[in-house]
Amino acid sequence: MPDPLTVASGISAAGALVSVWQLRRRALQAEAELEHLQAELAAERHAASHDPLTGLPNRRAFYRLAATLLTDAGGQPLIAVVLDLNDFKQVNDRFGHAAGDQVLVSVAQRLAAFAGDNLVARLGGDEFAGLLASPSVDRRWIDHATRRLCEAMAAPIPLGPCSVRVTASVGLAPVTGPTQLADALCRADAAMYRAKGVTSRQSPRQLLDAARLAEC
Repeated sequence: MPDPLTVASGISAAGALVSVWQLRRRALQAEAELEHLQAELAAERHAASHDPLTGLPNRRAFYRLAATLLTDAGGQPLIAVVLDLNDFKQVNDRFGHAAGDQVLVSVAQRLAAFAGDNLVARLGGDEFAGLLASPSVDRRWIDHATRRLCEAMAAPIPLGPCSVRVTASVGLAPVTGPTQLADALCRADAAMYRAKGVTSRQSPRQLLDAARLAEC
């Protein structure tokens, strides 16, 4: 017959092992729940600071990130960029809002590719902004960057069996100091509207050639 003390010791040891296993399982569950909560929090923070369609930073995040970049620039010349699509409403009217969304995503991707490591954002609608590091604030560099950006935007965008070509009006302005972002964006915005005014004064044929909305 087994010794009662031996049996009791075995039961106690088994109980201790079960308790350790339960504690470990609870710890793993708590760790998994914590990771899930952290992932949810990160997703919420990302959603609060990024445009859900294009994935670019939104207006609020743009100003916050730009302020940090300007503070840390250390004398590096920075250029504020404002971009607005020309006659974007025609895309929605002719091809539908789903196609319009696809165009906005493509424009965002091209703008991000053009900017590289620089900050770009969707401010809302078909308006985008950026803050570019530049080798100088020379007028020729700004004109060259404007042409390159407009050319990047003008490439055809596939929309299923057809494609659409849109153009953009772009304004650039140097940021002269850490506290001058709003002023630079206002000047870039004014330059963008001047460019848009030039487009709007073109003849109907010239305007159609500029927009080149393809028929499906």
